[in-house]
Amino acid sequence: MGKMKRLTHIGSDGRAQMVDVSAKPLSKRRAVAGGKILLQRETLDLIARDQITKGNVFATARIAGIQAAKQTAQLIPLCHTLPLGQVNIDIVASRDGAEVKCTAQTIAQTGVEMEALVGVTVALLTIYDMCKAVDKEMIISDVQLFEKTKSAVAAVHDRRGEKTRRSQRRR
Repeated sequence: MGKMKRLTHIGSDGRAQMVDVSAKPLSKRRAVAGGKILLQRETLDLIARDQITKGNVFATARIAGIQAAKQTAQLIPLCHTLPLGQVNIDIVASRDGAEVKCTAQTIAQTGVEMEALVGVTVALLTIYDMCKAVDKEMIISDVQLFEKTKSAVAAVHDRRGEKTRRSQRRR
């Protein structure tokens, strides 16, 4: 087994700390997370016919997942607040439940995987909450990060032709 990396959220004194990313350059960040919820066939039929009494299950779960991703820094204590450029929640029904995928993107100094994981988890929990009156056998499973990417951000030139960081462009 290879050498284990040092935990970045633990200081040399053993206390929890927020990682300092202020010296890191801006990068385009993207993360994709997913998960599943097992539902009874009857529950899936009610969802398809829009007959769950709380409302449109998948539409509500999409909104909940997007809202949750935007609130990640308030939910996970050591996460940085990120300017999310996009959060997308995809929900696909299958014969035994639904699969939820959350894609989050930003241009920032740190990754966006926690936002994707929070988004998918809250979308799944919303489906559970909306269907709990009719389905007592639901199981949420397989929440995981599928993809995490980072790419360079092209430099932007100001009116004088000087190179600036993208975040400094808006004023």
